[in-house]
Amino acid sequence: MDDGRNQILMRVIDEQFTRTPFYGSRRMTAWLNRQGHVVNRKRVCRLMNRMGIEAIYPKKRLSQPESWAKKYPYLLREVVIDRPDQVWAADITYIRMKQGFIYLVAIMDWFSRYVVAWAASITMEVDFCVEALTNALERGRPEIFNTDQGSQFTSSRFTGILEAGGVAISMDGRGRVYDNIFVERLWRSLKYEEVYLKEYTTVREARLSIGDYFRFYNFERLHQALGYNTPHQLYAGTRTPGPKPDPNNPVSRCTFPP
Repeated sequence: MDDGRNQILMRVIDEQFTRTPFYGSRRMTAWLNRQGHVVNRKRVCRLMNRMGIEAIYPKKRLSQPESWAKKYPYLLREVVIDRPDQVWAADITYIRMKQGFIYLVAIMDWFSRYVVAWAASITMEVDFCVEALTNALERGRPEIFNTDQGSQFTSSRFTGILEAGGVAISMDGRGRVYDNIFVERLWRSLKYEEVYLKEYTTVREARLSIGDYFRFYNFERLHQALGYNTPHQLYAGTRTPGPKPDPNNPVSRCTFPP
C-alpha cells in the first residue's frame, strides 16, 4: 500500500475521530467515502488499529491486554472524587506529524485535571509509559490509579511500580463511557489548540511544543468546569472563588456512576 496515501487517510481519520469519537470503522469508512476518499472498510480498520483508536462504544482503547496479564478490579463505582491525588488516570493517544506520527501518554489527576506527567514515543512499547509513571511518582502519589486494559498498563513493569508504591490499581470495564472522560477532553483540547495548528517536522520539535502546551494547560488555561480556575490552582489547593461547576454536566463533576 502507498504509505503516503495512508498518511493522508490517517490525518483525516484522526481529525474526524477527535470530533466524533463514537465513529467505528463502518461509520468512518462511510464518512471518508462521502468526503471523496475512496477506501474500503478493511483498509480503514487496519489504519485505525495502527493508530490505536476504536469507537468509544463499547470503549476507546489503544491496545488489547495480553492473555497472561493480571486483571485488576474497577474501583471507582459510586466514588466521589473530591481531592487531589485521590485518583490518577493514564491514557495514550496518536499525534500526527508532517511525516509520520508518534504516540503520547499522559497521567492526569482527575480532581484537578492537572497533567502530572507525560511522555512520547515512536512505538507502542511499554517504556514510555513507565517513563511517565516514574516521573509522576516523583511528584506525588495517588490513592488509586485508573487505566484501560491495554498491554502497556497491564504490563508487570507498569503495575509492579504501582504495587510497590502501595497504589491501588483500577482498570476500566468495557463500555464505561465516563471512565476516561477527563483525559479524552484533554486530548481534544491538545489536538484542537496545539497539534492541528502545527506541522511537527521532528520528534524533538513535537515533544518541545507539546511540553509548552501542557505547561499552558496546567498553569494558564482557565477551565469552565473548574470554576474558571487552572488545573494547577486546584491541584495546589489555591483555587479562587468562581462559578460552581454545573452538577448536571457529567464532565463538570467527579462522581462516577455504578
